[in-house]
Amino acid sequence: MPSSTSSTSSSPLPISTSPELVLDFWFGDGLKLGWPSQDMGKRWFNGGPELDEEIRQTFGKLVEQALAGGLAGWEAQPLSRLALVILLDQFPRHIFRGKGQAFAGDEQAQRLVSDALAEGIDEALPWIGRVFLYMPLTHAENLALQEEGVRRFSALLAAVPEAHRASAQGSLDFAVKHRDIVARYGRFPHRNTALGRTSSALEFEFLKIGPRFGQ
Repeated sequence: MPSSTSSTSSSPLPISTSPELVLDFWFGDGLKLGWPSQDMGKRWFNGGPELDEEIRQTFGKLVEQALAGGLAGWEAQPLSRLALVILLDQFPRHIFRGKGQAFAGDEQAQRLVSDALAEGIDEALPWIGRVFLYMPLTHAENLALQEEGVRRFSALLAAVPEAHRASAQGSLDFAVKHRDIVARYGRFPHRNTALGRTSSALEFEFLKIGPRFGQ
């Protein structure tokens, strides 16, 4: 996909911007249903430049605010914390696709998730909400967090209703793939160029055939 620009939209967001708007945009009715339709899944992972631009125009300023630590109040409740995690973990990957800023919110998101898990907040979320709460663990260049992500997705697979089992298995497979890369390389080689890192010979070989996860 074409790389997105590194600047966010200058159009102001409505004053009513709230966690609910983030969740409604990202999940549609998926939180109410427990798991969204396949069309929503395709939109998340194959939305392309159109989705990137929509997120930039609609939520760019809010993402900037989240990255600056200006939405700490959203940490108070399970659903608003989930919305903040999405702002920090998912939306920068769309707004800044292919650039180092795509990962600017990762550490904040991982802290929020670790705190949420320690408090059992994930248990208050619908199934698909848990998937995106756990997602920052799969983005961590930290093997301990990666292993925690695999554990959480394994537990999710064991707990979901049969109707959601195939989707939960896909989420677990995704987590294992990420964990295995970090276990082998200590980081994600596909981020090296964007982050100004030098790739090793082994990483160059991986980059010829390995996944880039949209970046």
